[in-house]
Amino acid sequence: MKKLILTLGMVAGLSALTFAQDGHGAGDGHNHGTATPTETTAPASLADIKLDKIVHDYGNVQQGGNGECEFKFINNGKEPLVITNCLGSCGCTVPQCPKEPILPGKSGVIKVKYDTQRPGGFTKMVTVNSNAKSGTQQLTIKGTVEVKPVEVAFPVNETPKGAPVEKKG
Repeated sequence: MKKLILTLGMVAGLSALTFAQDGHGAGDGHNHGTATPTETTAPASLADIKLDKIVHDYGNVQQGGNGECEFKFINNGKEPLVITNCLGSCGCTVPQCPKEPILPGKSGVIKVKYDTQRPGGFTKMVTVNSNAKSGTQQLTIKGTVEVKPVEVAFPVNETPKGAPVEKKG
């Protein structure tokens, strides 16, 4: 008797799962990952950015030295260029981008400051997001921070504690 009830319960459960799937197909009005024919894509931007360089090589720079550089650019498109975000690849790389739109034919500057307190070689990226038709730009800064030489003062011979003191008199 137990086997009969268990078998009927399993058949009923499988039937319920099977019927729960019915009536849900590609033409049911739900979006199944396909684009509907009424969707349109936004027109491509007519703004464009032309950079004077995409890599800045500091070469060798002293620890604590000037870690600033500039990337100059021009909007050679036909509508205003809007830079929406500038992001350094780490906290040691801080970019500054113009906040106002750059009109067609006008130029601007992206300033980048690298923290030169960290000795050794470095290669860091700055990502520039804008409405330019060329898309996201990747700028690179690289170089080597040389350790600052340690200045050693002339050694002074101090009298150790407990040593006899010479009296001048």
